[in-house]
Amino acid sequence: MRIAKRENVWLRPGMSGGRPDQVAEILADVRERGDAAVLDYTERFDKAQLSPEQLRVDARELDAALGVLEPDVLMGLRTAIANVRQVAAAQLRDAVSVELPEGQRIELSEVPVRRAGVYVPGGRAPYPSTVVMACVTARVSGVEQIAVCAPPGPGGRAHPAVLAACVLCEVTEVYRMGGAQAIAALAYGTDSVDPVDLIVGPGNTWVTEAKRQVFGQVGIDGLAGPSELLVVASSGADPELIALDLLAQAEHGEDSPLVLITADEVLRDAVIAAVERLAPDRPSATDAALEAVLVDELADALHFADQIAPEHLELVGEEAEQLADRVTRAGCVFVGAGAGTAFGDYVAGSNHVLPTGGAARFQSALSPATFRRRMARVSLPGEAPARLAPAGAALARAEGFPVHAESMERRA
Repeated sequence: MRIAKRENVWLRPGMSGGRPDQVAEILADVRERGDAAVLDYTERFDKAQLSPEQLRVDARELDAALGVLEPDVLMGLRTAIANVRQVAAAQLRDAVSVELPEGQRIELSEVPVRRAGVYVPGGRAPYPSTVVMACVTARVSGVEQIAVCAPPGPGGRAHPAVLAACVLCEVTEVYRMGGAQAIAALAYGTDSVDPVDLIVGPGNTWVTEAKRQVFGQVGIDGLAGPSELLVVASSGADPELIALDLLAQAEHGEDSPLVLITADEVLRDAVIAAVERLAPDRPSATDAALEAVLVDELADALHFADQIAPEHLELVGEEAEQLADRVTRAGCVFVGAGAGTAFGDYVAGSNHVLPTGGAARFQSALSPATFRRRMARVSLPGEAPARLAPAGAALARAEGFPVHAESMERRA
């Protein structure tokens, strides 16, 4: 791990750049040629030759996937599903009806999208946990149809852990496709893939750029950059646990920004020493860059964290943990020595599809709100039109819309 010691400075993590022109070519090609283009790009990028009939995973292969999982992995998936489902269900909102003084009634209800696409990245490993985070939340939200896609592995095989997660999440529509071509197929539709209303799930720079370009044709959950971890630590924190959390985050890739901020120089140096000691025996941790920032006082650390709006924020040590209620910008906050970020990635119940690159300033984690639209129903019974028409007509005429005014006045 590359380590830099700094004092009262900050290097803002950024989102990896996409390839707009090349992605646009792929999107246009899939929109024009459909399945044929998807299969061509699958052979080119994933080194997998598939026939059109193999694009969608059949029911027998899905069912068989459960039988090849290790029992502890199956138990882990069931635990994750139960906890994510309970947290998601707690976020559903009941319909609201508002009676206003003039007599009109506004009813607000949440309506799920009809069809959602879930992108499950391939990357360094299969990600059945992403299936859980997205599909369980979509189901709880009331989404009728869920289409999952993931890049195929060697020989065009779908990874059994991903397929098993789909079965456990009651998803039967699964496609062997990844990259920008998968996003195009979900957005525009092909002979094999019906278009969706919303696409969610993280991916590489090609996937992220493709989601950006199809936004408007479909909804998206956000634009994911490299995964991030910022740790604010104070005296009394365990340096080895912090080091393990930083190394765990480094498993996401070399471009994953890692930051430690503390006012305790002894603690900072102890964490660095622990990272250097533990890293050689953990080859899955990449050579990601760690910024070890020393501040004058811990309040400055909170200021830095708020400016950055990190994807994951850990508060460790008694003084740091007392700052939890003051955090306003983070994808997810982990408070206390026991709350390692890895729990949130898998089984805590919170969602691991989180805003990155500072997007936590305006964006939330994946949740039922991602899959639901708030819709108003307006009723103006009795004398309500007559009471409202004078005010509405005056505003309409001021904006140069006299027929709007007439429409309201006629009902009065």
